[in-house]
Amino acid sequence: MITAREVRLKSRLVGMPSADNFELITVSVPDPAPGEVQVQNLWMTVDPYMRGRMADRAIYSPSSRPGKEVSARAIGEIAASNSTMYGWRPGFKVGEVLEGGAIGQVAASDDPRFKPGDLVSSWFGWREWFNAPAASLQKLATFGLPPQAFLGVAGMPGLTAWVGLLKIAVPKPGDVVFVSAASGAVGSVACQIAKLKGHTVIGSAGGAAKCAFVKDIGVDHVIDYKVRADLTSALLQAAPMGIDVYFENVGGEHLEAALAAANRFARFAICGMISQYNSTELPSGPRNIMFVMGKSLRLEGFDIANYLDLMPEFQKEMSTWIHESKVTWRETIDHGIENAPTAFLKLFKGENFGKMLVKLR
Repeated sequence: MITAREVRLKSRLVGMPSADNFELITVSVPDPAPGEVQVQNLWMTVDPYMRGRMADRAIYSPSSRPGKEVSARAIGEIAASNSTMYGWRPGFKVGEVLEGGAIGQVAASDDPRFKPGDLVSSWFGWREWFNAPAASLQKLATFGLPPQAFLGVAGMPGLTAWVGLLKIAVPKPGDVVFVSAASGAVGSVACQIAKLKGHTVIGSAGGAAKCAFVKDIGVDHVIDYKVRADLTSALLQAAPMGIDVYFENVGGEHLEAALAAANRFARFAICGMISQYNSTELPSGPRNIMFVMGKSLRLEGFDIANYLDLMPEFQKEMSTWIHESKVTWRETIDHGIENAPTAFLKLFKGENFGKMLVKLR
C-alpha cells in the first residue's frame, strides 16, 4: 500500500480561478488488481481548456441546437453513454480528483503489455500515484526527446498547432500568417511550422521577454499587445498587404484585429479564446464580424480530440524537426503536486512562459 497525494476540485469556478477552488488530499493506493498497472507520475500538464471543465456548464456543447447550454451532469451522462461519438471529456465533479495529461513510470503491472520502468502517457494527472486499467495507458516512445516534451511540443499542444495550421487553415504559398499568443505552448509551435513552410509570420505576445523569444524563433513581425493600445492598427502596420491565415488563441481584440486585416478568402483556425475563459458576461463582439461575409472569410473551430489519430504522423515529423534544430520550445516548471493549482492559475495571469508543467518527481 502506497500513500500518495492528489488534487481535487473543491468548488465550482466562477470568474477567475483561485487556490480556494482546489484541495490537496492524501490517499492510499493499493497493489494493482488483475489487468491493472500501477504508475508513479513524473510530470503533469495544466492547460487552459481545463478551465471550462471546472465550471458548471459546457464550453463545447454537444447539442445540435445553437446556444443551448448543457449542464455538467448532462454532459457526463452523454459522454458515459457514447464517449466515442463526442471527442471531449465531461466536466470535473466537485469532490473528485482532477485529471489531465501526465507522463509516468510503471511501478508494478498485472498486464503483460507493461513492465516496471516503462514510461507511459495517460489522462491521470493531478495525482502522484494511481492504478488504472492497462488499456487506458499508452507506452511512450520518446524519439530521443525528454519525456515532458510529450506534454507540450511533441504532445497535444504541438499536435494542436500542427493540425490547426496545416489541416484547418491550409496555408498557400506566399500567405501571411498571424498567430496570437505566439509565445505560448501552441502558438510558438504554430509560428515555427509556418516559418518552416516558407510563410511570412506575424505573432503577438505580451511583454518584452516573450516578444524577444517570438523574434528568436524566426517570426518576421512581433506585436507586443501590452504596449500597443490599438491592436488593429498594430496588425495593419505589420501586415500592410493583409493577412491570409489567422491562428486564433485569444479572441476579443485579437479576433477583431484579424478580421480587420484579413484579405479576401482568408482562413481562420479557431483554437481557443483564453481572453474570455474567466468572463462572467457574454462578450460584446467581435464588433466587425460582418467582415466574414464581405471578405468571404472561413472561420473554422476545431477540437483536437477529433484529430488524435494523427498523433503518430505528427510525432514522427515533429521529432525530426526538433533533432534538425528547426523547432524549439520553452517550458515553465513548478515542482510538487501541491503547486499544481498555482501552476494552473499562472495560465490566466500570463505568468507562464511557453508550456506550463508540474514536475512530480
